[in-house]
Amino acid sequence: MAGVDQNTVLKLKQVACEAIDKNASELHELNKHIWKHPEVAYKERNAHEILTSYLAIKGFDVTRQWTMDTAFGARYGIPKGPCVGIFCEYDALPLVGHACGHNLIAEAGVAASIGIKAAMDSVEEPLGNLLVAGTPAEESGGGKIQMLDSGCFSEVDFAMMVHPCPFDVLQHSFLSCATLEVIYKGHAAHAAAFPSEGVNALDAAIMAYNNISTLRQQMKPAWRVHGIIVEGGVKPNIIPDRTKLEYSVRTEDDKDMETLKHKVMACFEGAAQATGCSLETSWKEEYKTVKHNPKLVQLYQGNAESLGVKFLTKEEAATLGSGSTDMGNVSQVLPAIHPMYGIETKEVNHSHGFTAAAGTDVAHQKTLIAAKAMAMTTIDVICCPDTFAEMKRQFARKS
Repeated sequence: MAGVDQNTVLKLKQVACEAIDKNASELHELNKHIWKHPEVAYKERNAHEILTSYLAIKGFDVTRQWTMDTAFGARYGIPKGPCVGIFCEYDALPLVGHACGHNLIAEAGVAASIGIKAAMDSVEEPLGNLLVAGTPAEESGGGKIQMLDSGCFSEVDFAMMVHPCPFDVLQHSFLSCATLEVIYKGHAAHAAAFPSEGVNALDAAIMAYNNISTLRQQMKPAWRVHGIIVEGGVKPNIIPDRTKLEYSVRTEDDKDMETLKHKVMACFEGAAQATGCSLETSWKEEYKTVKHNPKLVQLYQGNAESLGVKFLTKEEAATLGSGSTDMGNVSQVLPAIHPMYGIETKEVNHSHGFTAAAGTDVAHQKTLIAAKAMAMTTIDVICCPDTFAEMKRQFARKS
């Protein structure tokens, strides 16, 4: 790819930001529509329809139901040249709706892509290729992992997305996460008349829950194990013959995951042995830790700060708790970043309060700033072969 002089780069960034501002009202409507109609993992049909229709109107080549019913890909640019992947999420949480602000993530991805497309259209020389990736089921299921396995991102050279939270954090420390489904099977009997004939699957579930609680004393500070009892029986006078639990196991380092999984499994196996129940376990897709590409981080920071963003210091960011994301799996195979941006709320993610905050005008404005930073960062990379090469070298060294 040919290099672009710095004055032209600055003009392209201005074009991108102006395009985002020009479409701000439409983007806000997209965001608000998704926020008002929350859909959980793999059921994001309304969000899929409104996002793909809008991108098609804006001139993108859209592939609907891309390997999954609610996934999509929207392309623009030339087949050759550097390809950026801009990721959208749009699944909500059960009961609390968009308590993680994925309506805003969808808006940010679409807004950034509109800005990048406008910059590409403003010059005669082809700049590269853009993929807007609509990725369902981040909260449960790992849509990006399934899309990775299907080869959806094979053409992508680097990727980025942003995520709302109470703070502006440049390099959030995400945890590796594995999800476990546990089923205990016993034998039903009348709890008053024939208790000795029963094998109590609820006892096994409660014992396993307590075993995990005891294990926490010996866990490393950043390790997390948390879960719920999904099925606990049907009536008090029937000894439960089946119970079901769902657990998440998280570690700061991918290499620690097998160690913690082994300890957790011992807790469940011990409960089965003590109660005489049979045990069935099933591990789901594992979310990897996020590898933040240093060059992309540097560029995003400079662009965001030029727009007035003030990030937490590394020391301040280190005091924050952490979750997990399937964007980590993407970052393991290509250069990527996943900055967090504040939406001026003290409410934390996955709370009713954050749901309300994610629907505000302030959240929309903050989202457009983050989208502009993504668009500007993309322009920095696709316009400078040396920057592109450095980004690739850094990823190769860390792989």
